[in-house]
Amino acid sequence: MSVTHILNADLHCHSIVSDGTLTPEALAQRAKANGVDVWALTDHDEIGGQARALEAARAVGLRYLTGTEISVTFAGITVHIVGLGMDTTHPALVQGLHATRGGREQRARAMSDDLARVGIPGVYEGALKYVDNPELISRTHFARYLVEAGICRDTNEVFRKYINDGKPGFVPHRWATLGDAVGWIIQSGGMAVIAHPGRYKLSTNEEYALFTEFKAHGGQGVEVVTGAHGVADYVKYAEYCKEFGLAASRGSDFHSPEESHTDLGKLPDLPGSVTPVWELLESRIQ
Repeated sequence: MSVTHILNADLHCHSIVSDGTLTPEALAQRAKANGVDVWALTDHDEIGGQARALEAARAVGLRYLTGTEISVTFAGITVHIVGLGMDTTHPALVQGLHATRGGREQRARAMSDDLARVGIPGVYEGALKYVDNPELISRTHFARYLVEAGICRDTNEVFRKYINDGKPGFVPHRWATLGDAVGWIIQSGGMAVIAHPGRYKLSTNEEYALFTEFKAHGGQGVEVVTGAHGVADYVKYAEYCKEFGLAASRGSDFHSPEESHTDLGKLPDLPGSVTPVWELLESRIQ
């Protein structure tokens, strides 16, 4: 597999504004120290950290793309769509993200109630200690608390035992539609990208339907190289780029020095056969 795109772009990571453990400022410094050339902060359903991230990137001499990661319900599961290069003041984006965040607190309380019924009380209150923005309380915050409480050894064990589909603390949430999410991104001048497609438990037909519908709504990119993918995924989704006429993105999905398997800026290069998203977004890089 040839590689020709040597620009170190990391276009997917999270700060304390959603479910990361570092501030936007600390992430900018870490990205710069790790040799990142172009960086994007993509907090879940949130753009509240964008001004801080841009200022921090400028302070360390790092090129920056605005970003977010929108939660979407597709084929009965949650799929994530990354937006890059948007105008973060655009009303369609601002209002859409606000609506998407709206159901998180109710979902979190229902999850806590379910866990209490299996003998683990007070998880909602415990998880709040890890939340910078209560509107964005998530399963990751629950996982961190359950590790602290000694219920599980690490966050991966929490997800396996308690808060994935079919487990006692899982509560489904109806997120945005695929068309809505892609629309908000495009209306605000950005590019929509399917995040880490190799993570989703979709059948071959469902995955093909995801890419087909995404493209029909105006989606333009897919994460080919990301922390959740292996070499076989790089090859597979590079082929999807060619089949669907999509650009390729690259992002670690970094959340925390303690929890993330892949650090900022430490991914392999994109396969040489694809068009990088940053070439299409050059005019939006700040």
